[in-house]
Amino acid sequence: MKTKMGEIIKGKPVADAITESIINDVEEIKSKGINPKLTIVRVGADPSDLAYERGALKRMEKCGIEKEVVELPVDISQEDFIRELKKVNEDENTHGILVFRPMPKHLDEDVIKYIISPEKDVDCFSPVNVAKVTEGDETGFPPATPTAVMEILKHYDVDLKGKHAVVIGRSLVVGKPVSMLLLKENATVTICHSRTQDLPGVCRAADVLVAAVGRARMVDDTYVKDGAVVVDVGINMDEDNNLCGDVDFDKCVGKSSMITPVPAGVGSVTTSVLAKHVVKACRILNNI
Repeated sequence: MKTKMGEIIKGKPVADAITESIINDVEEIKSKGINPKLTIVRVGADPSDLAYERGALKRMEKCGIEKEVVELPVDISQEDFIRELKKVNEDENTHGILVFRPMPKHLDEDVIKYIISPEKDVDCFSPVNVAKVTEGDETGFPPATPTAVMEILKHYDVDLKGKHAVVIGRSLVVGKPVSMLLLKENATVTICHSRTQDLPGVCRAADVLVAAVGRARMVDDTYVKDGAVVVDVGINMDEDNNLCGDVDFDKCVGKSSMITPVPAGVGSVTTSVLAKHVVKACRILNNI
């Protein structure tokens, strides 16, 4: 695709396109007497959890997907939490489960991640789904944010075959899974982190640069090759309390061929991906 420099690629058109196809899927599934449903399991009332939850519930409603929130006290014991999660696992009407993380410190995620039903785990909490992402197994559920990155690249016709993709960040939430998804599309992938030597130099070799490091405006124009596609996954607050990404947008927009903004970029696609995963889980669980 020929593109002008500094094209700002927003998430809303991507989210809208995904939502439209989900609405049709949901109608088809409902015609068989099955109602796709997402259950959110939330411990406490963290403001960022609540903000994401509002967006997710709104998106499910738009898609015709049923929804339920299981809100648990912030001081719930691990034993009680596991009991509640097992109830949701066993609920035949629930097809997708989203557990908000990070969880309070007294709850051991390393134990809990083995409890959630992998078939209903629509945001890649279970090690089974982590393994499926690594293996390229289509029946798995990659995390919503890395999948949103891929949906944006696909929507804007970014050809990844043989391209050099550089990912800054190696977390299990974004960095590692997005690297696997890029590999699956035949990109050559370099994963960078805090110990990478000459980080700007490595990034300047990228045709596609994905920033997922969690540091406000860390990536400036010295990191970006002329004509690179820049995808900013970061959500940070700057010193003036404004929402910003990991990329210094103003400095990089002129050098990149395409760049995602923050806000209105990757984050705005994640709830659509979540809805898509609920529909996929519903189909698999019901053999349709």
